[in-house]
Amino acid sequence: MRKKFIFLTAAFTFAFAISFIANLVFKTGFLLSFTITMGVFAYHFLMRLCVGLIVDKIFNNNISYNKRWFKTSKFEQKIYRFLQVKKWKRYIPSYNPATFSLDNTYSQIASATCQAELVHEIIIVLSFLPIVLSIWFGDAAVFVITSILAALIDLVFVILQRYNRPRILKLVAKTK
Repeated sequence: MRKKFIFLTAAFTFAFAISFIANLVFKTGFLLSFTITMGVFAYHFLMRLCVGLIVDKIFNNNISYNKRWFKTSKFEQKIYRFLQVKKWKRYIPSYNPATFSLDNTYSQIASATCQAELVHEIIIVLSFLPIVLSIWFGDAAVFVITSILAALIDLVFVILQRYNRPRILKLVAKTK
């Protein structure tokens, strides 16, 4: 998954750079739309890579899963049952599956879920930054819609981490 993600990031960034230069030369409506689209895609992919790398450098999967922020409430668990997370969670890809491998201790996996959750929460907030571009390019609806869709994608990953953590913490408690 990591190689595909990096490839897509490079492809969108390259497409943005080429279309940006072409737009400066030819100045057509289609090229401007394409340039904006590639720029927003490149931003979302680059931002995700950067946030993941920065958070990993800061915490190195060593976030305490006992922090209040990472506790899953009974109400949340009801929401996850309603959303039937158990049925679809296996279809969600992982950027680095080794992080959640059973080769790690349950405590390490629990900490990794906290870090993954934090990464996706930061990404959700940063997903709305492109809306500022609507000041210069207009068409705010396009920027708002793409930002909401991007945030919803990351919300799925937050839900997944929060759904899995109580089960992992039960295994942590059993092994102590």
